[in-house]
Amino acid sequence: MKRTKLQKPKVLTCDPSFTAWGWAVLEGHLVVDHGCIRTEPEAKKRKIREGDDRVRRTAELVRELLKIIQRYKVSFIVSELPHGSQNAKAAVMMGVVVGVVQGISICMDVPVEWYSENDAKKALLNRKSISKREVIEAINELYEVEWKGVKYYDEAVADALAVYCAAEYTSTTLKILNR
Repeated sequence: MKRTKLQKPKVLTCDPSFTAWGWAVLEGHLVVDHGCIRTEPEAKKRKIREGDDRVRRTAELVRELLKIIQRYKVSFIVSELPHGSQNAKAAVMMGVVVGVVQGISICMDVPVEWYSENDAKKALLNRKSISKREVIEAINELYEVEWKGVKYYDEAVADALAVYCAAEYTSTTLKILNR
């Protein structure tokens, strides 16, 4: 009887951001797809309150992430856990993106593991201080990625893949899924 190779589960890795959310879907060590979800503030243009505009932007993020999860039948999520903020508005947006990932995880019954930016940098180059250029170069050595040549896009995707790299080194769940 001929044995067929089982497909590895698909994993969504995220560099969550309210403005440029980097993501990639991987099957084992293969990058299946990647992208960056952009949301733009439009409160002044639409003549609405900033809070209402944040709700609109949050809905855009949720819709796009759900499409990705459903399209690729994602069964596990790894995400950077944002830390620190420069002001109250940034703190609100940081809370929103964490809530988006955790809410989707719960509602879609897709487990999530969180990693710090330092976890990702340490997994890539074994140090905490790394430039965005160095992150992209390190990711280029590890994964096959089609870069767009657009700074925010490439940096967001590279950061999402850096999170996956950290998970590859430390996640027992990911090690089991990728057997």
